[in-house]
Amino acid sequence: MSVRAADTQVAHAEGVRRLLQSYREVPAAATVRLAKPTSNLFRTRVTSSAKGLDTSGLTGVLAVDPEARTADVAGMCTYEDLVAATLPHGLAPLVVPQLKTITLGGAVSGLGIESTSFRNGLPHESVLEMDILTGAGEILTASPGEHPDLYRSFPNSYGTLGYAVRLRIELEAVSPFVALRHVRFHSLPELFAAMDRIRETGALDGVPVHYLDGVVFSADESYLCLGEQTSTPGPVSDYTGQQIYYRSIRHENGVTLDRLTISDYLWRWDTDWFWCSEAFGVQNPRIRRFWPRRFRRSSVYWTLMTYEQRLHIGNRIEKLHGRPPRERVVQDVEVPIERSAEFLDWFLGTVPIQPIWLCPLRLRDDDEWPLYPLRPHRTYVNVGFWSTVPVGSTEGETNRLIERKVSEFGGHKSLYSDAYYSPAEFEKLYGGDVYSRAKERYDPDRRLLDLYAKAVRRR
Repeated sequence: MSVRAADTQVAHAEGVRRLLQSYREVPAAATVRLAKPTSNLFRTRVTSSAKGLDTSGLTGVLAVDPEARTADVAGMCTYEDLVAATLPHGLAPLVVPQLKTITLGGAVSGLGIESTSFRNGLPHESVLEMDILTGAGEILTASPGEHPDLYRSFPNSYGTLGYAVRLRIELEAVSPFVALRHVRFHSLPELFAAMDRIRETGALDGVPVHYLDGVVFSADESYLCLGEQTSTPGPVSDYTGQQIYYRSIRHENGVTLDRLTISDYLWRWDTDWFWCSEAFGVQNPRIRRFWPRRFRRSSVYWTLMTYEQRLHIGNRIEKLHGRPPRERVVQDVEVPIERSAEFLDWFLGTVPIQPIWLCPLRLRDDDEWPLYPLRPHRTYVNVGFWSTVPVGSTEGETNRLIERKVSEFGGHKSLYSDAYYSPAEFEKLYGGDVYSRAKERYDPDRRLLDLYAKAVRRR
């Protein structure tokens, strides 16, 4: 072991020690929470005065094994830092969520997705083993062969069974560049038919497809964005400056071509938070020119958004213009691909939000994950929409309507944002008895929040 590797291991051990010490210092009657400088959750929570767990020593990459194509990573390590450590070896995680400050532990205990998910599934499927601080204050190693019930129940548990301290994950080889094809469609059924063919064959018109996602601007303007790994050198685009990635996708007809470095491809959506940076004026060329490049990232926009919500700036502006306040509709849902065109047709005719992000996914193997029970051997499409709409006559009216429709279409909804399910509906959709048994075993004294309390009651 090198001196640097030994130092990393010592630092991690010290970080674990501080984590356990901070757990012991939380009063028995208080709920255990993490102390985190960043978040990618979009639901408000009840303020707590209890001191959070110290995770400051759990933010690094512990080791990268280029031969085994694995990485050992601390639970609070961001994908930005993880990718920076693996790319020099020509490797990357099998799924790299779109935003730089998403942590590996967060993507596994919640859900992550990206344009490799049509072939690599979801981030938790590439976890070989993980050390978890349970609600009982123990650190247990969970894997398919060791504490398998915890291993299977941890994804989508959102810190209600425990927190990932260390994870060992699979990596895959990547090339230095990604050649892009943006394919225009004038019909959503045609787009989803092409998406399904690509998932089946791994190619379009004989050209391999290693990355696949899409954008819907309207019923008659939608795109598939196809990426092919390549080592061929050549000019590349830069969307961290004045140019904006999602705008480069749009064209009248046919196919347009582009090229990015692998790093810029992985973070293509982070610079402008997909398209949501527009809310802060950053897409205005006169403002963008003076907006520092280091501030063109999702974490900055998220911080600005928290201030806006705290001060209710948006609703104050709406009131000045004589308009009703706005309901936040920030959701990602999974819909079976064969129902996706029908769902989008309903959504575009009902909810005034565009653009919409599309990302196909399929579980890698026959195993099921009970807290987010997608069916093996079935293709789903993640539909992402992030904006606001005028408030209705009841709290969360549009979000509730979307929840009902997603269930009608045989889909599922991620829990990183607002949810309104009844306890019975929630239990049916998110683990039921499997979750209850895991909760009883690994958090018997209920030191951690219950999933329903956290996701729906916003505690």
